[in-house]
Amino acid sequence: MCLFVETVRIEGGVPCNLARHNARLNFTLTRFWPGSSPVDLEAVLAGLTYRKRHKARVVYGERGVEELTCTPYHPRAIRTLRLVEDDAIDYSFKSVGREPLNRLAALADGADDIIIVKNGLLTDTSFTNIALTDGHRWFTPAMPLLRGTKRAELLDSGLVVERDIPATDCCRYKAVRLFNAMLDFGEMEVPMNMVMR
Repeated sequence: MCLFVETVRIEGGVPCNLARHNARLNFTLTRFWPGSSPVDLEAVLAGLTYRKRHKARVVYGERGVEELTCTPYHPRAIRTLRLVEDDAIDYSFKSVGREPLNRLAALADGADDIIIVKNGLLTDTSFTNIALTDGHRWFTPAMPLLRGTKRAELLDSGLVVERDIPATDCCRYKAVRLFNAMLDFGEMEVPMNMVMR
């Protein structure tokens, strides 16, 4: 059975960025199961009113929501990254099956995580979208593996702009920020001299 997941941040008693999560979940449902009933994430998450940051994990498939779990969230420390190439990887839908990402993450070779390079261009880490700065503006890869909800929010606000970022151009940037639904923009930043090939 094909299953997908939405990871929603619960903080201050409310689910964050809910409209974007709901849109992505229902887009995925209609893409894989045309005519399926829409899911109302607001109703699914209604009882989760945690004040401190929690990670709600909504697993869903053809029959709708299959599982809901919620746990306190503690970000892992990422101080070093390694570029890892894979021209065939596809993770355009947030599936529970993370085997391709896990296989690449195992190639970190001492780094805390990886940046996946596809067709010569930077994409994402094994669990976040990224943005790089030249010291003036922040650029996010135009072709990420997954179009994250936080990424969409940052693009809409103008805090980041899309750009193809060749792996060979890493030296032109000063730092890389990792972000996702659980991590704020600026919460996790790695200097470019800590990104290894």
